[in-house]
Amino acid sequence: MSKNDYRRRVSRRRRSRFSRHLPTFIVLFVLTVLIGGCIFAVSRFLFHKKSGPPKDTEVIASATAGTAPNTEVTQPTEPALDEVDRLIAQADRLAAGYDYDGAVALVESDPAASSDPRGQEAISGYLATKDTMVEADHTQITHVFFHTLIMDTAKAFDGDADSKGYNSVMTTADEFKRILNAMYERGYVLVRLHDVAYEEPDENGNLRFVYGKIMLPEGKKPFVMSQDDVCYYDYMLDDGFATRMVIGEDGKPTCEMTLDDGTVSTGSYDLVPLLEDFIQEHPDFSYRGARAVIALTGYQGILGYRTASNYSDSPTYEADREQAAKVAQALRDNGWELASHSFGHLKLGVSTNPEKSFNGFAIEDERFRHDTDRWKAEVESLIGPTDIILYPFGNDIADFHAYTEDNPRFKYLESKGFRYFCNVDASTPYWMQKGTNYFRMARRNLDGYRLYQDTVQEDPAKKRLSDLFDARDIFDSVRPTPVTWY
Repeated sequence: MSKNDYRRRVSRRRRSRFSRHLPTFIVLFVLTVLIGGCIFAVSRFLFHKKSGPPKDTEVIASATAGTAPNTEVTQPTEPALDEVDRLIAQADRLAAGYDYDGAVALVESDPAASSDPRGQEAISGYLATKDTMVEADHTQITHVFFHTLIMDTAKAFDGDADSKGYNSVMTTADEFKRILNAMYERGYVLVRLHDVAYEEPDENGNLRFVYGKIMLPEGKKPFVMSQDDVCYYDYMLDDGFATRMVIGEDGKPTCEMTLDDGTVSTGSYDLVPLLEDFIQEHPDFSYRGARAVIALTGYQGILGYRTASNYSDSPTYEADREQAAKVAQALRDNGWELASHSFGHLKLGVSTNPEKSFNGFAIEDERFRHDTDRWKAEVESLIGPTDIILYPFGNDIADFHAYTEDNPRFKYLESKGFRYFCNVDASTPYWMQKGTNYFRMARRNLDGYRLYQDTVQEDPAKKRLSDLFDARDIFDSVRPTPVTWY
């Protein structure tokens, strides 16, 4: 047998043996794969059951159409803010209201935040933005004011004896909200009356008034806001207004209103909570936390509480006084300024009727002093000291000339601590007068009468509100027209 024949026979025998055992090899391989897969699946199940879902996902029940009931799906969660992030978020809120120094101070107050790259970056950003601010022109600051807002126009404009007055001097809630939006879009920023001018000592230590330095982005325009008669008088009951001011669960002042079914609801039922809502949404509408000036009479009490002494027989008298004081403090704590509107809502100033004047004034000197003293005793004793008086009816104690030491009413009000004196003049966008020891400012009424007059006025030069907004976009269509001065 040759070597080649031998090799061929050996090769055939090997192939024959391999062919006979090939099925066995295939069966063993398949069994190995199946057993290994089962072991892997069981181990994965046991591990998942023991450890639960991954830490950076949350298990939620799917409500998506086509997903089987009780199916669990996972979605990524937002990373939790740490203390540094939370502090920077608070500082960002201050910076949004143009208080860059306050924002920097807040971050620097925490060593962990001030040494963290995030805190350092935030501080750099605040300071860089601060450098872009420009000083506002203090001679061009307007002051707008409102009375209690109408929440239910159907009740206010129901044709009864009070409807005409409401239509003339009140503003509806919808109008107020439109005004806020319109002024915000035009770049107006709310400032405090005390931001416009304030007292500071001169080189000899004597106090004198100076204009404030209001720093805003270029193009922004500061303005002051006030609200008169925030007392919720008895005659307004059941006419579509809030009934009193209270402290909300968040510690901020809000309002109560009695609904048609007699239930009392707490919510945004007047200027204070509505303005607060707007500023929470638009923090850049408020300069360093500024809010409006709230003016109070006293003859029926304040803020919806019957705190006047002629209600002393009421079983809730002491409780009303206590609660009114707490609400007043909540207003102050949240940036609102409080002011006198006289005790009896009287014309304190000069008379327009020479035949019925008292040395040129609308009421007697004795009545003027008595009213001022009673306001101090029954209102200021609850709300704390104030240096602002907003004249009822805009009735100033002098004409446009400066206050002098010869004016007995100015001297008396000054002796009682008043330094800011505001009348009403809608004929000009802004008017102010700075004396050594006082500051005067004119206010513009944004009520039904003024809105209507601007709406029907065809001569653009005679429109009184066009610098603020287009009255046609503001005027509430449910108002009875024409709106006349009552």
